[in-house]
Amino acid sequence: MAKLYFRYGTVGSAKTMNLLAVAHNYRHQNKNVLLLKPKLDTRFGVDVIKSRSGLTMDADVLVETDTVLTEDILDEIHCILVDEAQFLAKAFIDQLREISRHWDIPVICYGLRTDFKTELFPGSQRLLELADSIEEVKTTCAFCNRKAIFNVKFVNGIATQSGPQVELGAEEKYLPACSYCYYEQVSENHLSTPLFRDPVDLDPS
Repeated sequence: MAKLYFRYGTVGSAKTMNLLAVAHNYRHQNKNVLLLKPKLDTRFGVDVIKSRSGLTMDADVLVETDTVLTEDILDEIHCILVDEAQFLAKAFIDQLREISRHWDIPVICYGLRTDFKTELFPGSQRLLELADSIEEVKTTCAFCNRKAIFNVKFVNGIATQSGPQVELGAEEKYLPACSYCYYEQVSENHLSTPLFRDPVDLDPS
């Protein structure tokens, strides 16, 4: 039986570049890949999947809350790759789970684990509950050399924990951070008690 995979990481961890590399490898072997992305993600264009390195591919399906992957879409597909999976509804994650089971098609989902408030996205929560394989795509903190686990949101150059969970574009900028640097960035406005400093770890693993 094929598996449902969740490959998560912070912003800037090359998740989308990994996805595009997997898609390239399948297509190089003349295998059919179905590329999915949430319709709400319009940062680089409505139907464009683009990595920060500049690599791009067109999405085959733009997922909305009521999207159903029918038999004609799944016919002769060898792998399903999903970008920005954290934005998907829980019901669609359930659908991907059933596709991997009943159609024997591997489904690989890439996305953030938590938002800028360190809270799980609904789609990510369901993937953590259902995935056969959960893998971390690692990168280092933007402020030190520790492994990044959180995402810091900046508005006008100031770190914030305010705003809606899903907010694309605008003036916000998101950076990856380790736990110490995350709380250090937001502590001035949001924390009343100091945090102890973790031991320095130069190995991102």
